[in-house]
Amino acid sequence: MIKALQSELSINVVASIIVSLLFLTAGFLWGKYKERRREFGRNLEEYDFYPFTVSRENFGEFSLKDFRLGMHYFLKNNDHTAARQLLFIGEQNNVRGQLEPAEQKVYAQLFDRYDGKKIADDTNEFLENYVRIVRLIGKSFPNTGIEILLHNLADPAHSLIVLENNVTGRHLRDGTTNLLIDLKKRQLLNEEKLNYELNIGARKFKCTTIPITRKEFGIVGAICINVDVNYLTDEVMSSKERIETFFKNLCRTEMQLDENILSKDEYAKALKGKRHFKDETV
Repeated sequence: MIKALQSELSINVVASIIVSLLFLTAGFLWGKYKERRREFGRNLEEYDFYPFTVSRENFGEFSLKDFRLGMHYFLKNNDHTAARQLLFIGEQNNVRGQLEPAEQKVYAQLFDRYDGKKIADDTNEFLENYVRIVRLIGKSFPNTGIEILLHNLADPAHSLIVLENNVTGRHLRDGTTNLLIDLKKRQLLNEEKLNYELNIGARKFKCTTIPITRKEFGIVGAICINVDVNYLTDEVMSSKERIETFFKNLCRTEMQLDENILSKDEYAKALKGKRHFKDETV
């Protein structure tokens, strides 16, 4: 009986030690998590003064009042993540030109404290791969009336950084007006900006805008595809020769490679004579 009690006591002691170790580990991990949260902070959306709202009329609005609250808060309370997001939004909305002289000095302090200059540099680096993607897609479809461009929304006043197959008459380093606000509004409403129509005077376009988001700052850029509808209907479709020229441009290639992009089933059918994806003769 004594041995049984000793055995039971040993089991209880071991169990207590294991439970204590589990609590100790959990406490350590929670402490490290809290410490990391203090160091890097929360997202700006988690604060009451997030300086972007959607009005009752469904328009996106930048709130200078909330921006001021955030500016003063992050000078007194350290939050690396949220403060840099606030700076990013401030630069996007030209906040320097909206603040009073005394507040501009406060903003300058905040900008220096959280290394604001590096935010724009980091965004340029982040978008570099998108620059290549947009440029190469554009060069794949020359003279088709299909424009593709890239906006760097860290600098809305000079946002246009890539422009291929120009149909809108814009130039590199041109700015954007309400694109950023509209994308932020749609992001909050969980809406896509896909296949929408624009009618500007006598011009007509089919457009798609794809926001580029970055975890640290939210929307930092946008890829836009603009199809000049009138060019296709009035110019291209006006004669058989122009239709042929359009499709020659669309199908033009620069080189020929030996690669397979088909599934095994489609590959086998292609070898038997299937010509396109809707060809049901094979």
